[in-house]
Amino acid sequence: MLDGREDQAAGLRRLFRRAPPQVVALYAGGQGGARNAALAAHRIAGQAERVLVLDEAEGDGTLAAALGVDEGADLLQLLDGHSTLSRIVQPVPGLVGRVPVAAAALALPLLDSARRACLVEALRILHRHAGFVLVHASAATALAPSPFVQAAPRRLVLAEASASGATDAYQTIKGLAGAGAGSVHVAVCRARGRADAEAFFRSLETLVRRHVGVPLAWLGELERDDIAAGLREPLELAHAEAGAAFLRRIGALAGGTNPRGGAFGTRVRP
Repeated sequence: MLDGREDQAAGLRRLFRRAPPQVVALYAGGQGGARNAALAAHRIAGQAERVLVLDEAEGDGTLAAALGVDEGADLLQLLDGHSTLSRIVQPVPGLVGRVPVAAAALALPLLDSARRACLVEALRILHRHAGFVLVHASAATALAPSPFVQAAPRRLVLAEASASGATDAYQTIKGLAGAGAGSVHVAVCRARGRADAEAFFRSLETLVRRHVGVPLAWLGELERDDIAAGLREPLELAHAEAGAAFLRRIGALAGGTNPRGGAFGTRVRP
């Protein structure tokens, strides 16, 4: 935690909300989680958008194999002079590219202001080339989101229409709600058809409403609908649901339950 200094994610939040690209934290589960996330990136890119992927997943969860690239150098390596931004961005056909950021996301809270500003400036440069920035995160970190995820205005869960996909989607949404997220976008993938996708979403929405309380915004089927257009639209919450989300945030602030102490647990200064 940055005691007495600017909140660790404040610079990122300003960048992610004011820069031209739409910035979305992306979670994908099920048996084909990485493939689903890669499909989402290409689908959004195919809807006339230039997509940059900030990949903060680790190990088998990264999108390297799904996007046809190697693991690559982390954005954090900019700070030690071992690499340059042009070398860190991995070209991917159809996309702006992939940037590994797992180490940068982990280190950001520990950096001094100058090094933190360096990383934010690197992201600012990357944003100039993108219409959408997808922060690909691991579902296991949903309850303790990184500064990159904290700063992203939108959260998109790709729910694979399968038993494991339903379990992963529910656990991810539950974690995001626990971290203070007021709403979550959901797109269904790998469904047999429209009716199957809609039934799957209704079942997930009912379960989340009963046990979690966070509102879900339906974006449709990943393979058939314009997901990019849905992510641009303002997210309207029902009054009661918005109030519940606000109280969760207040409770997290009062109890200090957010382990990262970032956007959902920021110290209030006079």
